[in-house]
Amino acid sequence: MVATPSTTPKPPILYPSSDGEPVAETYAHLYALLVTLEVLQQYLSGQQATVLANQFLYYAQGFPRLRVAPDVMVIFDVAPGGRDNYKIWEEGQVPSVVFEMTSASTRNYDESFKYTLYEQLGVQEYWLFDPRGEWLDPPLQGYRLRGETYEPITDGRSAPLQLRLQADGPLISFYREDSGEKLLIPAELAQAVEQEALQREQAERQAEQARQRAEAERQRAEAAEAELARLQEKLRSLGVDPSEG
Repeated sequence: MVATPSTTPKPPILYPSSDGEPVAETYAHLYALLVTLEVLQQYLSGQQATVLANQFLYYAQGFPRLRVAPDVMVIFDVAPGGRDNYKIWEEGQVPSVVFEMTSASTRNYDESFKYTLYEQLGVQEYWLFDPRGEWLDPPLQGYRLRGETYEPITDGRSAPLQLRLQADGPLISFYREDSGEKLLIPAELAQAVEQEALQREQAERQAEQARQRAEAERQRAEAAEAELARLQEKLRSLGVDPSEG
């Protein structure tokens, strides 16, 4: 009798969501990353898109070491909301736009490995931003896929996002192409909301004052009519017809 070897199922392949490394090299890089994430999340709210930051992008099924962690990536035609990580073969979409907050210590990796990887994956646009202005001149530089090769972006616009981009000190500023309106960062948005609330409160106060003035005028008019009627009645009691003369 021939013994049949037992078959042990292979353990599932694990795709970690963290490597224990810091999110960003400096506060400036972290701030630029978080603000870019928040601004683009607000801008794309309600669309079939997601914006992820500093999360693993897995690009080869079955090979969990083949991964990269873009600082910010925008993916269209997927369900909105966050993920612990992003697997291209599960979602069916490659990121359309990637932002890297680059520094002197990451520039070689950003300009070589990541540049080539994003190009090969078919990421439509790759933006490098140096929030501290240490080595990149100008501090914001973009590349757009033409065929299978990246070419420098010279018009300052992101075609997939339909936004115009420019370096603004430690942050990237985004402007709508259709209206030229700037997308507000969280601090500006909070200030705008506060200002709107103050203006609404002032408008409500002015409306209430106008209502009170109108009510006072109505009461004065009613009092004048009542006084006129009283005087007319008194004249009639004295035998004088107020409608004559």
